[in-house]
Amino acid sequence: MAVKKSRSTKQLSFGFDNSSAKKKSKKSKAKKVKSKKAKVTKSKAKVSKKKKSKVKVQVSAKKPKVKRTVKRKGAVAATAESMAAQQRVISISEFFAKNRHLLGFDNPRKALLTAVKEAVDNSLDACEEAHILPDLLVSIKPVEKSSTKFFLTVQDNGPGIVREQIPNIFARLLYGSKFHRLKMSRGQQGIGISAAGMYGLLTTGEPVQIISRISAKKKALHYHVQIDTSKNKPEIILDEECDFDLRTGTRVTITLKGKYLRGRQSVDEYISQTAMANPHASIIYEAPDGNRYEYKRQSKQLPFMPKEIKPHPYGVELGLLFKMAQDSSFKQLSAFLKNEFSRVSPRVAQQICETAKLRSTMRPTRMVLKDAEKLHDAINETKIMAPSTDCIGPIGTKQLESGLRNVVDADFYAACSRNPSVYRGNPFLVEAALAYGSKGAAAPDKEPAMRVIRIANRVPLLYQQSACAIYKSALDINWRNYALSQSRGALPTGPVTLMIHFASVWVPFTSESKEAIAHYPEIIKEIQLAVQECGRKLGIYLRKKKRIQQEMGKRKYIQTYLPYIGEALQEILSLKKKQVDTVLVKLEKILEKTRKV
Repeated sequence: MAVKKSRSTKQLSFGFDNSSAKKKSKKSKAKKVKSKKAKVTKSKAKVSKKKKSKVKVQVSAKKPKVKRTVKRKGAVAATAESMAAQQRVISISEFFAKNRHLLGFDNPRKALLTAVKEAVDNSLDACEEAHILPDLLVSIKPVEKSSTKFFLTVQDNGPGIVREQIPNIFARLLYGSKFHRLKMSRGQQGIGISAAGMYGLLTTGEPVQIISRISAKKKALHYHVQIDTSKNKPEIILDEECDFDLRTGTRVTITLKGKYLRGRQSVDEYISQTAMANPHASIIYEAPDGNRYEYKRQSKQLPFMPKEIKPHPYGVELGLLFKMAQDSSFKQLSAFLKNEFSRVSPRVAQQICETAKLRSTMRPTRMVLKDAEKLHDAINETKIMAPSTDCIGPIGTKQLESGLRNVVDADFYAACSRNPSVYRGNPFLVEAALAYGSKGAAAPDKEPAMRVIRIANRVPLLYQQSACAIYKSALDINWRNYALSQSRGALPTGPVTLMIHFASVWVPFTSESKEAIAHYPEIIKEIQLAVQECGRKLGIYLRKKKRIQQEMGKRKYIQTYLPYIGEALQEILSLKKKQVDTVLVKLEKILEKTRKV
């Protein structure tokens, strides 16, 4: 036993010694490895320092390089003289030929609509200025063996165009009579019809064909013209006299590339809305698919003919005021203010001069910029009457409603016209018309959203709806107040058609394509007030209609259950048939008296 114990103790003691020895050996190995790594890193650092020093020596030994132009294949270095030789004036027609999307010629479908719109606008303006009830023919026919090329023809019974003006009107951009005058009209910039002709030339190579007659005693003029985009000047290809079936009028034919589709934002919709906004016009429309639509004249009375006015002082900016003073032919400042601006009487002119601390007898041409600043500030501080509204021609509530009835078959109609207001010194007016319901049409499974028809100076706006002040104004109204269901951030649902007409001497479009109205606070406020007035009338109608429906339902219950009540009374009280009938008649009268529609 003693020997075994000694062996076990030896084994235990040997085991303890081995473990400690192993730990010591591991520590020593780790130290050796660390020392080796440290030596290696030191040696690497020395080598890197040596390399750096060598590199420094080499760089310092080399001479600095001289920068030279690097010749590349296919490219020649430009000089100041060569760049100066390339500078030239860019023609406005050349610019819009490359950027035709700015004018509304983005794609073939929109291009066809824009061309129709520009031609129709010119025809309506010409007829109204000559005090002629418009008779328009709009024809779109496809070119043989082609589904993308069309002959667009627009004919009117207007006063015609004189020989000297035909080439410039149809083949020169920024040429017109409406840009510099403050008077309500459809056209503004002098771009539209000539841009449509330029688009036709670019896409088909065909010139614009014009036939115009100014008198029944004279023959019509037949022209073929096209625009020279490099010079923005017309090129006359054909100039002759011909016969014409109208006493006076103009016919324009443009061959262009386009795409015809029915539905929203189509030529069909544009013609329909044009008939709404112009109930005094008769329009015949021949579609490319062979269908013929006739929109008859709803009113034989011409709309109010607006007058041209002078700019209002509140709408004139400093730079323009200074330029007007420098170019003025008047010898006194007071005469300049009185004759160059509207709503400035001699008393107001004297008050402006006193506020600006300028002599009323000073010459406007001798005015310096500081004087112009004083005069501009004095104008804004002086109380001046709002501009005259003779320059705006509203459609009128009756004509607006009749135009809506001509196109939309509904159960309820309402229209209103606001008093004129001013934005940036420019007078404007807002009219609204509303139609609710659809006669004879079955109720759809899902109610559609409200349809908003936007009109600016009697011209429908079909594109960029969400960017327009008219759409934003209708969207921000709480339509639940007028008994319509509406989700947050959306138009109300229901068979509702809302038409809004914005009339002004200068419509603030957001782009040259004239597709949306800018968001001026004054404009949005007036639009909302006009729409809310129509909405109140609609709310009264819908609530009354709901009460009538509820009453009819209750009367139906009375008529349904009264016979059963009579049978029960006869059984309970053992009444005769005559007695039962008299009781039922009296009971029905009592129940009807309690009902109020």
